[in-house]
Amino acid sequence: MEKWRLFFYRLLAGGRRKGEGAAEAPSRLLAVEQLPVETLAYIGDAVYELFVRTDLVSRGLCRGEDLHREAVRRVRASAQAQKLSELLARLTEEERELVRRGRNAKTGQVPRGARVIEYRHSTAFEVLLGYLFLKGKWDRLEEILTILADEGNPCDPGPC
Repeated sequence: MEKWRLFFYRLLAGGRRKGEGAAEAPSRLLAVEQLPVETLAYIGDAVYELFVRTDLVSRGLCRGEDLHREAVRRVRASAQAQKLSELLARLTEEERELVRRGRNAKTGQVPRGARVIEYRHSTAFEVLLGYLFLKGKWDRLEEILTILADEGNPCDPGPC
């Protein structure tokens, strides 16, 4: 997971002041607590998508069709809702409050193929990841992503 931390540090380094660590930059640049839930979910969606795609490549999948199929399976609303349910018991009170806010947010139309409850829980999941990312809580984000990483490689990677 160290590769994630380095990637995120570099990503945020553009907003740093001299002598300021990358982890401090986002909270100075953004009042994260004041951002709308939809914005946190938007960022969390990108964080999780990037995590899943990088994880698949690191496991040896290299055919575009396999990468796409497996990424879609992992990031769809039902899968994210399941991941959130696996994680709930391990969340802090602050994180549970974020999840509650994300779950109760009025986020618009539910995508085809998703149930309303799954979509609300997947939004809550994305809100949590977006918040941790923007707050620069790297250790906690890494811990959660490690817990949620699928074990094993469900697809035969085949030759690249």
